[in-house]
Amino acid sequence: MVDEVDNKTSEPEESSGPAAGERLAAARRELNISVDEIAKELHLDEAKVRALERNEFDVLGAPVFAKGHLKKYAELVNVKPEDVLVDYYQMNRTAEMPPVVATRRRPRQELSPGPWIAVIVVIVIAVTAYFWFTRPTAPVPVTDPAAAVEEAQVPPVAVQEETTADDETPVEPVAEPEPEPEPTLETEPEPRAGQPVIEETESPEIAAGQMRLLLTYTGDCWTEVTDATGKRLFFALGTDGRTVELSGAEPFNVLLGNPGNVAVAVNGDEYALPAGARPDRPLRLQISGL
Repeated sequence: MVDEVDNKTSEPEESSGPAAGERLAAARRELNISVDEIAKELHLDEAKVRALERNEFDVLGAPVFAKGHLKKYAELVNVKPEDVLVDYYQMNRTAEMPPVVATRRRPRQELSPGPWIAVIVVIVIAVTAYFWFTRPTAPVPVTDPAAAVEEAQVPPVAVQEETTADDETPVEPVAEPEPEPEPTLETEPEPRAGQPVIEETESPEIAAGQMRLLLTYTGDCWTEVTDATGKRLFFALGTDGRTVELSGAEPFNVLLGNPGNVAVAVNGDEYALPAGARPDRPLRLQISGL
């Protein structure tokens, strides 16, 4: 019994009906498809298609080409490619008939999120560093009226005393002046209407490397002034009629919120603002002694 089974498996029975290419030709005729249309789909000439239908596979070259054309031809005429390939292997006994194995989908490879997270972190760090190093160093003028009023209430006399406290040039003590007699009503000068009120500050002698800055306001103008040592000399809102005199190590770094509302003098000489400066836009200057 074993020998009979082996003989049956090793020598398959011949098919009584059309096989391989003949099976495909019969299916093509039933579907009313011309040889020319099949040739165009297979990218072959009509002679090779007819040879394929006659099972003359040597015309197509290597066996791999014949099997490929048979499989595609079978798909065009709705014939199972497995049946056609079985016919092909039965007709070509020299080639071992491979088992028909269903195609399997390759498992989808999941991408590791590690590289993407690293790229995102690098981008975030680069963007943060760019904005950090390119951000403007100039402080933003205070727009809150309440905060500006609080800063404006700082007496300028205290500012002048602060600037002169760290002056490298020793200042001789000033003797207390004798009390002056109170002026009578006839001799006391009356302030004129609209006349600017000058804030009297001590004006020490200017040493080498220092200068004096005089700011006269004709309107509201937020002002920040620091000297060459980084010391803050003035940080307040200048108002109409106010005059502030400052001194310290040159050059001064000056920020004017509304340059059109202030006149600047350096060491007693008028200082002209840059030609391109707009009177209603903040202006940053570095002023040295003229």
